[in-house]
Amino acid sequence: MPRTIWKGAVSFGLVHIPVALVPATSRSGIDFDWLDKRSMDRVGYKRINKTTGEDIESENIVKGVEYEKGNYVVISDDEIKAAHPKATQTVDIVAFVDAKDISFLYINTPYYLTPDRRGEKVYALLREALIQSGKVGIANVVLRNKQHLAVVMPLGKALVMNTLRWADEVRGVEYLEMKDEALNADLNPRELDMAKRLIEDMSEEWNPDQYKDTFQDQIMDLVETKAREGKIEAVGGPEEAVDRRSADVIDLTELLKRSLAGKTAKKAAPAEAADDDEEASDEEAAPRKRTASKATTSKKAPAKSTASKSSGSKTSSTRKPAASKPSSKKAG
Repeated sequence: MPRTIWKGAVSFGLVHIPVALVPATSRSGIDFDWLDKRSMDRVGYKRINKTTGEDIESENIVKGVEYEKGNYVVISDDEIKAAHPKATQTVDIVAFVDAKDISFLYINTPYYLTPDRRGEKVYALLREALIQSGKVGIANVVLRNKQHLAVVMPLGKALVMNTLRWADEVRGVEYLEMKDEALNADLNPRELDMAKRLIEDMSEEWNPDQYKDTFQDQIMDLVETKAREGKIEAVGGPEEAVDRRSADVIDLTELLKRSLAGKTAKKAAPAEAADDDEEASDEEAAPRKRTASKATTSKKAPAKSTASKSSGSKTSSTRKPAASKPSSKKAG
């Protein structure tokens, strides 16, 4: 069964679509633990003062942000906790854009969105509307107390939510400072034609299964060989409650009509009339976009932590071995 990590609703206009969030990727590979070769004990993390080299107890460690070179501002745990966005269990779509306009550089982590609690019909409605319009939804979502920008898009018969990198995390091509010879090269037509033919000759259908992690395979073969030879060493040694919005779907047609009416009214009414009729517009127009969506364009300040860990602790490759194979996966 798929492992659900989050339940809530996709929201656009006045429509809520009850959904469950399922990871679309898995991690595998090899986890190397560091061991003391004299005793085969595990080598763990250690907090030290980088100036004196002395051990530091956790109660004496505070967090700081480097304001300028060598000068830090200390931030308390309570202040950090207060700055975390409030989890609302909602994928709040704030705009729809052309799918082709989102560069793959912004795509971060993919998740499947599956319909939940009798939300199948409205789920299918959003999926087909996105397919036929060529649009995708830009949304705000909070996962594990961290705010994300995300894109909701169709994939076959399913909806997928990809978290996105923020604008200040993506470097533009100008960062490369490429020479004019590369940007505006005077290409020989014959050479260009030969390059295109070579690409055509090497073209094939995309099949991800044909590409393997050879490093992982070689290491695990070595582990199994050594284990068969008896070369094995014995080694000693919750999230906060969140507010859930009701994701029950009422009359879908009426919700869509009211959402459209609200958008039309906003465009037609001049600013002066909007001030005079504030009370009426609250009753008839769709809810305004949440002010929290403004955070999607805000720039995050770089931060550094003074709570350092010693370098001699543990190195790990990006993947973990399959459960059926011998593994040195670290407990806990």
